Amino acid sequence: FFFQAEDGIRDWSVTGVQTCALPISPRPLEVNESDYFFVNDEKFIDMLNKDEFLEHAKVFDFYYGTPKKPVMNALKSGKDILFDIDWQGTQQLMNSVQDDLVKIFVLPPSAKELEKRLLKRNQDTDETVKNRMSKASDEISHYAEYDYIIINEDFDESLEKINSILIAEGLKRTRQNKIQDVIRSLRVDLF
Repeated sequence: FFFQAEDGIRDWSVTGVQTCALPISPRPLEVNESDYFFVNDEKFIDMLNKDEFLEHAKVFDFYYGTPKKPVMNALKSGKDILFDIDWQGTQQLMNSVQDDLVKIFVLPPSAKELEKRLLKRNQDTDETVKNRMSKASDEISHYAEYDYIIINEDFDESLEKINSILIAEGLKRTRQNKIQDVIRSLRVDLF
């Protein structure tokens, strides 16, 4: 359920990007098992009933869910995972992997630019874009629940900011798995 973090996410400590399971058909330009894992409604409900999702939500009339097992396996092996989810999914992650969670909220520089970007993707109908725009204010209202806020005026600059956040978070004492061994060794060698 992971693919290598490429496409501009260079030199990051991120091992993979979470890929959702969706009970819908791919939109133009989306590829099954790359952009998402597309499953039928029955399979999605089955996975939901079996508690196989780390997070799931209905966003803009579509259901999304992140399979739990591959994410938990990656985290246990010390890998980092980058999620592309909305506030509903983030709240669910806070309940299950809070100690491993770094929350970054990415904002567009303006409503006009948001609409331009949604239209430029050329993946949604005009009605869907209008629906997304009408709900954007509610989505944005959750910004205070996040640790970091990035205003995405320039894609490359935003990637660099995210990279800086991930580096700094990885250097926190509580996230350095081998620090106790290093400290113990230093103390032994110094006495």
